[in-house]
Amino acid sequence: MRVLRVVLGDQLSKEISALEGLDPLADIVLMMEVMGENTYAAHHKQKIVLVLSAMRHFADELRRSGVRVDYVPLDAPGNSGSLTTEIQRAIARHAPDRIVVTEPGEWRVQAMADGWEGLTGVPVELRADDRFFASRARFAVWARGRKVWRMEYFYRELRREHAILMEQDGPAGGEWNFDVENRKPLPASARVPQRLRFTPDAVTREVMALVAQRFGENFGEVEDFGWPVTREDALRALGDFIDAGLPRFGDYQDAMKAGAPFLFHALLAPALNLGLLSPREVCAAAEAAWRSGAAPLNAVEGFVRQILGWREYVHGFYWAVMPGYEDSNVLEATRRLPAFYWSGETPMRCLRETVASTSRYAYSHHIQRLMVTGNFALLAGVAPREIERWYLAVYADAFEWVEMPNTLGMAVFADGGQMASKPYAASGAYINRMSDFCAGCAYDVKQKTGPAACPFNYLYWAFLIRQKERLAHNPRLAMPYRTLAGWTPERQAAIRAEADAFLDRLARDDFKLAPRGEG
Repeated sequence: MRVLRVVLGDQLSKEISALEGLDPLADIVLMMEVMGENTYAAHHKQKIVLVLSAMRHFADELRRSGVRVDYVPLDAPGNSGSLTTEIQRAIARHAPDRIVVTEPGEWRVQAMADGWEGLTGVPVELRADDRFFASRARFAVWARGRKVWRMEYFYRELRREHAILMEQDGPAGGEWNFDVENRKPLPASARVPQRLRFTPDAVTREVMALVAQRFGENFGEVEDFGWPVTREDALRALGDFIDAGLPRFGDYQDAMKAGAPFLFHALLAPALNLGLLSPREVCAAAEAAWRSGAAPLNAVEGFVRQILGWREYVHGFYWAVMPGYEDSNVLEATRRLPAFYWSGETPMRCLRETVASTSRYAYSHHIQRLMVTGNFALLAGVAPREIERWYLAVYADAFEWVEMPNTLGMAVFADGGQMASKPYAASGAYINRMSDFCAGCAYDVKQKTGPAACPFNYLYWAFLIRQKERLAHNPRLAMPYRTLAGWTPERQAAIRAEADAFLDRLARDDFKLAPRGEG
């Protein structure tokens, strides 16, 4: 029996379920670079390079191990441009008795896969993706009957289930969560480690030339590409993080510094989301660092929570709420995404720095995403779908299953609290406390109103006023709403008017020309 085993671009692991039981004498692995997967979002050039180069390296690895690989390059003659039609062409070439594929990571690709058997007449076996600690079904069992879903409780169950950072029957150190220790600003004297980056090899350079030719107008730069594209390099990246980043990751995971986008962060999400690393081995390496005394518990727990907690929770959440979740807009936000999200041309230094690092590396860390670009979109009332498509496009680690809930549920609270317990709204004071971005900015973070004031300040209060009916009952917003209760109607109206005037200027795209209100 001949089996056509389909491996998608984010399934680059020899342990993927589609390859279980492979017969190297009879079976064929199909891998496809198709235009549809490269254009459904306006992907950063580096993201396209990363995926295509990693796919080509993985195909070579399979061939070296004796596997027959039918690989369809993007520029191959006759490439039809879609996964479905390429599968049809492969069936014509190989006449398989059945097709085996691991369940796709995104809803739109799942919908394609569900139609392949009826379209081709060839039986399709869709296998579970067992690279996660928790399957889709496992999350569904946990969520069933709960009025409120919260990551913290799911995380604790998985800690117990997989015996990670546990001592006897309780959590290591006596606490489940050390987040209170992980909110320190970076001292000016702190030395930031030089992080491991990877020089493009011949395969990657070939892909870079292809991307320059076909996607030259896409967002971002490609010259500083340095992501791991092989299993071997991904393991080296993991080792670099454990040694150079993890010991101080906890203390400074929320810190931001101009010109230092990586700090002590893992930089492993692209490799994890492609399948070059497994979350199990990543968590095991972090736990081993704590048990050996190489990293403190607050750092290791904070990192493990990102993988075993947020990553697993977001994955299960995505499949539990799709389809339909993409249309979430409880706050009725309708403004267009400002042009500076693409150009970086803004006098607000925090946004300028974040967009610049995003353009240069297809990366910014989670606090820059949540509390700078996400916070601004939330306060400005940007339409959720617009900011969500931007996040999907510009980051190397962005696949819809992980990006969409983080954007709609956390960054802009479009689901009204289905995923997170509060909107992550903040004034300029938070950014000033956790970064050096405010120094040298065209605006004064200490001024609350007026033409020289940091826009985050009046946008924050205007947002709370505008959304009072929806948010005032939220216990985590009790303090700012108590403050607002002491304001006169006239003061509230003035704040809203100032915010509206700023946003109207922004919509006219003259923001960068008049940072202090002139003109």
